[in-house]
Amino acid sequence: MTKEINKELITDLKHKKYGIFGKHSAVEICTWNKKALRGEGVCYKEHFYNVNCHRCAQITPTVLWCHQNCTFCWRPAQYMDVAKLDLDFIDNPKEIIDGLFIERKKLLSGFGGFKKVDKKKLKEAEVPSHVAISLSGEPTLYPKLDEMITYLNSLKQIKTIFLVTNGQEPKMLKKLQEKKALPTQIYLSIDAPTEELYLKINRPKIKDGWKNLQKTVSLFKDIKTRRVIRFTLIKGLNDDLTLLKKYVSLFEKTDADFLEIKSYMFLGYSRKTLALENMPSHQDCLDFAKLVENNSKKFKIVDECKPSRIVLLKNKNSKYKNFILTDKEKERM
Repeated sequence: MTKEINKELITDLKHKKYGIFGKHSAVEICTWNKKALRGEGVCYKEHFYNVNCHRCAQITPTVLWCHQNCTFCWRPAQYMDVAKLDLDFIDNPKEIIDGLFIERKKLLSGFGGFKKVDKKKLKEAEVPSHVAISLSGEPTLYPKLDEMITYLNSLKQIKTIFLVTNGQEPKMLKKLQEKKALPTQIYLSIDAPTEELYLKINRPKIKDGWKNLQKTVSLFKDIKTRRVIRFTLIKGLNDDLTLLKKYVSLFEKTDADFLEIKSYMFLGYSRKTLALENMPSHQDCLDFAKLVENNSKKFKIVDECKPSRIVLLKNKNSKYKNFILTDKEKERM
């Protein structure tokens, strides 16, 4: 796709509270950003890893580009394109980041009038310290992702960067490693242990989706940064316990540092493809995590975040601690 987002789509995305910059990038003030500003709790990222929830910028350089049409995705999947962004079409990384940070500040500007909002935190939030490259679309389709992460790493206020990928671009992950442009933590989404179930849940729009994922699984263990497997549990769809050993085998093959068992949430576009009954409770996630723990030689439950319906397991061989930042480091930010 070589055309920029048209005015109709921009209007719809802005209605959905996205801040749009340039031809293909977006930012959003997420629910947990808002809750953190109101003193109503923090998301799993702060609970598990000690990053600042209210200073998290959730961004994407590929807001309407993805290889898959996942049944559980709550993003505007009806607009998604699968084509890679052409080099002669894309915005450069510095323009994107600077532009998205300005858009984010605009989105935050209206929060000052709310009584519950902590004004000190709101002021802090205007300068993000954490960037989650995960908002919508598949970020590894952006051909200058390595330059984007390198630029983010050059900014003094940015302490942590998370990248979430569907695993369809193993060459980009290799590039990030070769260019020394890895994020603080990289997430690989795995939602099925067999090709048949993968096709049913992730609904790839390209050939060899399962093969691409397997290539990423094989190289994941060699990526030199914190590595996390994100498994979204969907009740009645991928919680079949006869597949448990295959799940564990696949998770262990990645040798990831952490494994997150997360509930599917009945939100947004996914309400067209799934039902409320498909959303697991936190207890469902915990029960599944315990079964993984009991059948795994590597992964052990170390924490849980009930409001987010996520259970965290850690690889006992990992050199990393859960918290990325100490409390003292956060205080100095």
